[in-house]
Amino acid sequence: MLTELIRQIILFLPTLAASLAIFLVFWFSSYLLKRLMRPLARNSQLNPDALKLIQQITSAVILIFGTITALGTLGIDISAIVAGLGLTGFAVGLALKDILSNLVAGSLILIYRPFRRGDRISVSNFEGTVTEIDLRYTTLKDKEKRILIPNSFLFTHTICVIGEEGVKIITK
Repeated sequence: MLTELIRQIILFLPTLAASLAIFLVFWFSSYLLKRLMRPLARNSQLNPDALKLIQQITSAVILIFGTITALGTLGIDISAIVAGLGLTGFAVGLALKDILSNLVAGSLILIYRPFRRGDRISVSNFEGTVTEIDLRYTTLKDKEKRILIPNSFLFTHTICVIGEEGVKIITK
């Protein structure tokens, strides 16, 4: 029985090695793509925050595709996994509605750029200088306070940008 187990393990090793090699190729491709995007960003007009978003999304998509491909190489039925991902995505979408709305609002803020880092903005009762725009929060700095405002709040409320050119009001 032990010899049969060892024989099965030896027969499985090439498949395991191929699967691991496939995943590593996808992981390296993800890493290489990130590295190649950095010099392009310096030479273009791309917003660094938008570039960071694009890098994260492409990296995640490449790694997910690589994982599914590697699992398929191992002999795992990936059709059930893909169907399960669809149902799981729906359930997670409902459960994480607020977080996903912040992610979508953050993406739109990074794409449309109603304000930028260094701008002084006022939203509702909050006012400060924008220090960071992330996918979930926009960080404002005001004297001694650091204010984290959810992007969905910024997207649904009137923003007053106080800049060198005067006041620019952005409504929802």
